[in-house]
Amino acid sequence: MRELGQGFGYLVKGQRWVAQHGKQYGWGLLPGLITLVLYAAALVSLALWGTDLVSWATPFADDWSDPWPGLFRGFLTVLLFALALLLSVVTFTAVTLVIGEPFYESLSEQVDISVAGFAPESGLPLWRELLISVRDSLRVVVRAALWGVLLFGLGFVPVVGQTVIPVIGIFVTGFFLVEELTAVALGRRGVRLRDRLALLRSRKTLAWGFGAPLAVAFLVPFVAVFLMPGAVAGATLMARDLMGEDASGADDTDDGAADPRAPVSA
Repeated sequence: MRELGQGFGYLVKGQRWVAQHGKQYGWGLLPGLITLVLYAAALVSLALWGTDLVSWATPFADDWSDPWPGLFRGFLTVLLFALALLLSVVTFTAVTLVIGEPFYESLSEQVDISVAGFAPESGLPLWRELLISVRDSLRVVVRAALWGVLLFGLGFVPVVGQTVIPVIGIFVTGFFLVEELTAVALGRRGVRLRDRLALLRSRKTLAWGFGAPLAVAFLVPFVAVFLMPGAVAGATLMARDLMGEDASGADDTDDGAADPRAPVSA
């Protein structure tokens, strides 16, 4: 329970940090807004044509007597949209981080500087960091998609599928959200995907305390956009904790200390 509260505390500290640093927060909103427009278009399309897609995929139900075809396809349509929503929550962070790589790298650096006076650097050029970020994000998305398919299937189980499975889905989604968010700070420390996953698995309750509330909040797209900068800041503090560094908090550094648009130095 203590680590659950500690993880949630990092989330709160991150939101507080960006609230005190208006310039970083403002620039940090842009990638989320771009991603939101793309995802909203995809989900609206699914809502409009999801029934047609399900009907096309279930021709065997055409010969069923009424009202079973409608009920069956309606149920599948709801589950399909729920799965798409779950995957959008997981992949929203990955896509936003890729789009906003220079923005969030700079924001994470400023959090490190405000705590320790300096920010670790990977020593890699920006294009190389972006390539690694895309590759690792795709691997995480594949893992999340496999979990999503499994949970989607378990959603058919009576009672359990409508009660326990959604709760498990929130914790699974939260874990993958934390992995994506801490990747910004841990990547600058040279910690790659396999080691990041090992670190988070060793502190699952800490990750859940941060990620589960965020996963619930991210179900509301507009909320996700406004929480992303603070989530990156809080994940940087968590990354410091995972690496055994000081993660006590962040001071009130000058709001104009660094321009988030500037690329990370090689």
